[in-house]
Amino acid sequence: MNTKNYILVCVAFMLSFSVFSQQGKQKRADTLFNKFSFVKAAKLYTELLQDNYNRDYATRKLADSYAFLRDPRNASRFYKSVVKQKNVPLEYYYKYAQSLRGMKKYDESQIWLKRYKDSGGVVNANDFSKDINFITSVFGAKQQYFLDRVRFNSKYSDFGAIEHDGKVYFASARDEGVAIKRLYGWNEQPFLDIYVTKAGSKSNVDHTAKLPGDVNSIYHDGPVTITKDGKTMYFSRNNFKDNIEIKDKKGLTNMKIYRATFVDSLWTNVEDLSINGDNFSTQHAALNTDDTKLYFTSDRPGTIGGSDIWTVDIAQDGTLGNIQNLGDIINTESAEGFPFVNNEGVLFFSSDGHTGLGLLDIFATIKGDDEVSIADVINLGVPVNSNKDDFAFTMNQNGITGYFASNRQGGLGSDDIYAFHREPVLHVEGVVTDAINTNPIVAAKITLFDDQGNQVAYMETDENGYYQINIDRNKDYKIVANQDKYIEDYREFTSKNIQTELITITGNLLLNPVQNVVKLAELNTNNLDYENNLMGNDSTSVKNAQLKPIYFDFEKFNIRKEYALELDKIVKLMTDDYPEMVIRIEAHTDSRGTFEYNDILSTNRAKSTYNYLISKGVNSSNITEYKGYGERRLINECADGVACDEAKHQLNRRTQFIVVQME
Repeated sequence: MNTKNYILVCVAFMLSFSVFSQQGKQKRADTLFNKFSFVKAAKLYTELLQDNYNRDYATRKLADSYAFLRDPRNASRFYKSVVKQKNVPLEYYYKYAQSLRGMKKYDESQIWLKRYKDSGGVVNANDFSKDINFITSVFGAKQQYFLDRVRFNSKYSDFGAIEHDGKVYFASARDEGVAIKRLYGWNEQPFLDIYVTKAGSKSNVDHTAKLPGDVNSIYHDGPVTITKDGKTMYFSRNNFKDNIEIKDKKGLTNMKIYRATFVDSLWTNVEDLSINGDNFSTQHAALNTDDTKLYFTSDRPGTIGGSDIWTVDIAQDGTLGNIQNLGDIINTESAEGFPFVNNEGVLFFSSDGHTGLGLLDIFATIKGDDEVSIADVINLGVPVNSNKDDFAFTMNQNGITGYFASNRQGGLGSDDIYAFHREPVLHVEGVVTDAINTNPIVAAKITLFDDQGNQVAYMETDENGYYQINIDRNKDYKIVANQDKYIEDYREFTSKNIQTELITITGNLLLNPVQNVVKLAELNTNNLDYENNLMGNDSTSVKNAQLKPIYFDFEKFNIRKEYALELDKIVKLMTDDYPEMVIRIEAHTDSRGTFEYNDILSTNRAKSTYNYLISKGVNSSNITEYKGYGERRLINECADGVACDEAKHQLNRRTQFIVVQME
């Protein structure tokens, strides 16, 4: 063989070997990708790009790898090249749009989503494009949630924190305390275990804080939820038996929910639940307020999207039944997961199918009129949600503090736990009532003013005389009620220095009729000119008036000496001056004490007032009724949780006399 032919053979052999080597590398990369080992797959696809081998394909798979790793920055970088390829699959327009959204490039994301739709792509009914003003509205909304520091995050994945009985339970891949590390192929991190630490602890949490007992295994464990009595735990775990993973028809190891009981300071007696299956995942356990329903995430048959939120009833003996999908108001064609129910029965969950700020966002449900059905969902907004993944939201029993997880920038690890406290929306609410017959006044005009006299809000009462208006904290207000047939009434109140947990200030209002009646407000029975004016109007009887009220000591219903003198004036008025006068007695308390206690106390005040008048000679037929209203009709801002001095509380501890008839 001459030298020229030898060189050609060598070059051909080298080229053949190089191609064979690249083919093998692509095959290894695809195998890793299909096994969800995205970190290793991305490395090989990068090498294929550097070698300029099957470039278009490698670029698509590299972008997809970063997307699965929830890395929108690198994903969008390579999707940008993918969408320029000839005959690129249509789905990549959508993937590029999603990655741009994860980068907060919302305008550019909308452009590529529109191109996807214009090219024939089908967008979910709940896609973020349905409301082009969504981003503006979310960022412009009044902030309710405020972030607090968490000291127990690691450089690995930490999420799923719940607080129970002064301890925080969470899932973490931080296990660096063992000699042999087992890594999860998807993200090259150790498998998850469940850890527990004291709430508010500033100490670092290492492998010694693993949950004691039989819950943690050699595979993924967590997150968890615990029953109110602290005796039962539900937790997620990989499907395995005898330390061997059980795979489905696609070769995947799914998740299951297990149950453990607390025995002698250990979590043990682990049992596989009947809702699990080998060919689908069941995970993210959550309990309702009375531990009778289990909420969970699953891609079981009947799922609408990638994963849905489901519920199942828990019987007293622990058996499970009546599995239900929560429906398309909550579940979309994309993925929903990480359900949580707070102590008010509100369901929180994460989704990348509802209108959101980034990848996974956290949402809350809005209850229907029957307080059972779900009417809609609402995005929690910033700072809970970001342009990255935000998930595993939980709230403590106080309804004010809690936790969630996110892989947003600025964290310590891949997923970090964030603590929050919230300042819930405060509102003033009340009922506008006819002072004569105590019936609710429909369509009464309610106007809210600030301390400068500026109108803040305006509305009308409903068929029950009820109104509710959102207000700001730490401000002074005046609420005014009027209606054509009634005399205007108002109340001044404040939202300053009230407890964070307080979400309602009560502002009930009483309106006196003005048509064919005369109001005797704060009638002074010693004022003869006033009485003469009263009787000198015309022959029309004067009714529906109020006499001067009397007041009571705290938690007392006996008639105080100085108010016995006021009652004697009423006795004289009803026996000597106007023997035909008919009145109604209404007694009230301040806001301190329970509702039930105050109802009894006010009834006793009404009765003691009635008995006094009768004992002094007032005809019982001239008193239509005596009734206690408890704390339902406060006349100032001193509701539960509002700091008031004793003088203001005293104004609510009163008995009033409503004049029904004068002659």
